[in-house]
Amino acid sequence: MDWIRGPILGSGSFATVSLATPKNPSLSFHFPAAVKSSDRLTSFFLVNEEHVLDRLGSSCPRIVKCLGHDTTVENGESFYNIFLEYASNGTLADQMKKNQGGKFDEKQVRRYARSIMEGLKHIHENGFVHCDIKLQNMLVFENGEVKISDFGLAKEKGATVQRGDKKWECRGTPLYMSPESVNDNEYESPADIWALGCAAVEMLTGKPAWNVKSGSNMWSLLIRIGVGEEIPVIPEDLSEQGKDFLRKCFVKDPRERWTAEMLLNHPFLAGEDSHDALIHNEISPRSNFDFPDWDYTSTVNDSAVTTVSPPKDWLPQLVTEQGLPDWSESEGWISVRRRVIVEAS
Repeated sequence: MDWIRGPILGSGSFATVSLATPKNPSLSFHFPAAVKSSDRLTSFFLVNEEHVLDRLGSSCPRIVKCLGHDTTVENGESFYNIFLEYASNGTLADQMKKNQGGKFDEKQVRRYARSIMEGLKHIHENGFVHCDIKLQNMLVFENGEVKISDFGLAKEKGATVQRGDKKWECRGTPLYMSPESVNDNEYESPADIWALGCAAVEMLTGKPAWNVKSGSNMWSLLIRIGVGEEIPVIPEDLSEQGKDFLRKCFVKDPRERWTAEMLLNHPFLAGEDSHDALIHNEISPRSNFDFPDWDYTSTVNDSAVTTVSPPKDWLPQLVTEQGLPDWSESEGWISVRRRVIVEAS
C-alpha cells in the first residue's frame, strides 16, 4: 500500500508509532492508521505481534485490528512496519490523567474492566497469553470503545523459549507482574488476570496497585510480589462487589485464580452495560514509564540473551534489615521487555 508517514504518536523500547495516511486520498480504506515501525534487524516483537493478531482474527471487538505490514527504506535504513487501527483518544492511562481527580469512578472502571476482560477471554480461548496487560496498552477509540493492543510480548499458552532444558525469561512490566511470574517464570493466562486486577486498582485510585517510590530498588518490589501473602491494597471505598472482584483477581495461587470467563459472570462485571462512554479528549495514543534502575535491552535477539540465576535463588538474598521501601508514586517507570534465559545444568 502507498502511504505517507505522519507525526510520531509515541515510541517504546522496540518501536516507534506514527500516523499513516494514504498517498492517494481516494484510496482511504483503513486510513488513517497507526503504523508501528522498527529496524528490520530487530523486528522480533513486531513480527510476533502481527502473527498473534492474525491468529486471533478480527471477530473480537475488544482487540485492536492489524491491517497488514510492509517494509520501507528511509534515509538508508530498512524498517519493518505493521499497520493498526488508529485510536484518536489515546490510551486508558492518558484518559485517566485527563479525568477529574486523575482517576475513574467505579461505574467507569466496571465498564472498562468488562471490555478488557472480554478481550482476554478471546485471547485465552484462542490459546494465547498477552503478558503485558496495563493501562498504557488499552486503546480508547473515538466512539469510546476500549481495545487491547501491544501484543509484542504475547505468547502461546505453554510455550517457552526453545533453548536448554530450563529457562527463565522476564517479560512485561514489574508493577503488573504476578507472583508466579516472579517466583516460577510462569507466564500463563492467570498472569493476565492478576495484571488486570492491578490495572483496575490503578483506575480506581489514580495510583499504581503497588505503593512504590521512584528511584528505589526495583528488586524490592519483586520481593513483595513474590514472597509472602501481600497483595495490592484494595480501595476501602470500593463496593463489596468490587472488593470481591479484586480478591478473585489477586488469588496468589494461579490455579485458584478466577478465569476471564468466570470473572465476566461476577456481579461486578455481569450487571454492567459493556458499552463504553464516549470520550472526546484527543491526546497521544502512547505513553511510557521510565524506570532507570531496571537493566533492560532495547532489542531482543540472540545477542540480548543474558544468563542469570532463577528468581527463587536471588529473591531471598535481596531482603535487608532496613526492610522494604515505601514507594508512593510511579513516575519514571517503563515496560521491561527483556528475554532472559537460563540453561540449567
